[in-house]
Amino acid sequence: MVLVTGSSSGIGAAVARRFAAGGARIVINSATSADAGRQVAQSLPDAVYIQADISDADQANELVAKSVDHYGRLDVLVNNAGRTRAIPHRDIAAAYPDIWRDIFGLNVFGTWQTTVAAIPHLEATGRGAVVNISSIAGSRPAGSSIPYAVSKAAVEHMTRLLAASFGPTVRFNAVAPGLIETAWTTSDDFFASIAARVRETTPLRRVGQPDDVAAAVVLLAESEYTTGHVLSVDGGAHLL
Repeated sequence: MVLVTGSSSGIGAAVARRFAAGGARIVINSATSADAGRQVAQSLPDAVYIQADISDADQANELVAKSVDHYGRLDVLVNNAGRTRAIPHRDIAAAYPDIWRDIFGLNVFGTWQTTVAAIPHLEATGRGAVVNISSIAGSRPAGSSIPYAVSKAAVEHMTRLLAASFGPTVRFNAVAPGLIETAWTTSDDFFASIAARVRETTPLRRVGQPDDVAAAVVLLAESEYTTGHVLSVDGGAHLL
């Protein structure tokens, strides 16, 4: 069974569909957008929707518990839920502490809390896998805001530390997307300007699609001799 957080749309929904196409049973999750989440679950052969805000520790624990209660086991956790705020990097006064807390509360603490709840069940399988969704902003001086970029750097190092600690029973990897075309990124002028630059300068000359990320997530989840790896899915932007 595969639990994908933040999977009512965008990258998370694409990840869920890719796993389902391979025969996996899926738990769809979101903090809000419950109707959209249920629609995604209903569109898959064997899926259930569970609403939970993983930035809250109790809800993260309950999400994992309900998932295991429903399917009897947990094989793969995909920590996809995340948020950002578009803030120019030089405008440090605008990145006030509450924004840091809000972004870290989901991107870092939510990922951590869900992972901690999931590890006993993943270890029980003897071959569990966690794939965290990071960003190329986690390793480059880029991203929609400094708090967001730093949160993704934390997710990447968390991935490596957990990979070193929990082998051989649980593998930890991360996918670091570049700009991906979603409802989130197509509705904002900030991302529109980045998209134009991506199409002009990156080797593959296009913005990524959610399924580009989904393919990498499934690859890492199924690659049984790979752990502690961060895979860039960015059309070659890391080469620039």
